[in-house]
Amino acid sequence: MNELSPVRRVLMVFNSATGQPGRVGAVLRRYGYEFDIRRPGEGDALPTDMAGYHLAIVFGGPMSANDDHEANVARIMEWLPHVVNSNAMYLGICLGAQLMARHLGASVSPRSDGMTEIGYYPVEATEAGRDLFPNEMMVYHWHSEGFELPNGAELMARGSVFPNQAYHIDNRIWGIQFHPEVDDETHERWLAKSAEKTERPNGQNPDQQRAGRAKYDAAFGAWFEGFATRVLIDERVIVDSSLGACSV
Repeated sequence: MNELSPVRRVLMVFNSATGQPGRVGAVLRRYGYEFDIRRPGEGDALPTDMAGYHLAIVFGGPMSANDDHEANVARIMEWLPHVVNSNAMYLGICLGAQLMARHLGASVSPRSDGMTEIGYYPVEATEAGRDLFPNEMMVYHWHSEGFELPNGAELMARGSVFPNQAYHIDNRIWGIQFHPEVDDETHERWLAKSAEKTERPNGQNPDQQRAGRAKYDAAFGAWFEGFATRVLIDERVIVDSSLGACSV
């Protein structure tokens, strides 16, 4: 199997000009994956034929999933039917989860009291999610809107501020409200660029977030690698932890 085989290719869709795959990219690289990065808000086209990809990941962004006047939102919403009608895996992270939920008929909206999740907050497994999520885990959030559960979706993790935190449909389409991609560099960039947003209701200030990162991020990162190997990594890719990835 050559390096350009679809089993090894991941489409990464970013909703900003500066977004990076961070820890998500680092994990997938260790398993031999290569990336096709597209930024629809910067004019990049999105492929309508998904046969060349094992997985599509749509990352977060500062806009609302309802902002059809934003070029990236409009283009992703037009493109999502091609993903749903394909055999490719899908992972939506924060805005990516909200966009897919909206495409599938669910609403995306802020809380009526303005409460946000910006920093480290707990999520817990539902009964359906106990094989993939611990009973409670502190994860990194940066959002002021949440999604309703789409028809046909199974809720895998919940939270107290925004109840719906992770869902899947047929083990192929996944949406998570939190940000496993955020590594140290990304975290500091977000804090430097948008520190004023941490003052929103229920937001954690930069020092609180850094303390949370020191306390919780190692376990969060270990969870994501386990999630990736069980859910996102193609079963045809055999991973040797010391030698890297090979294929059969």
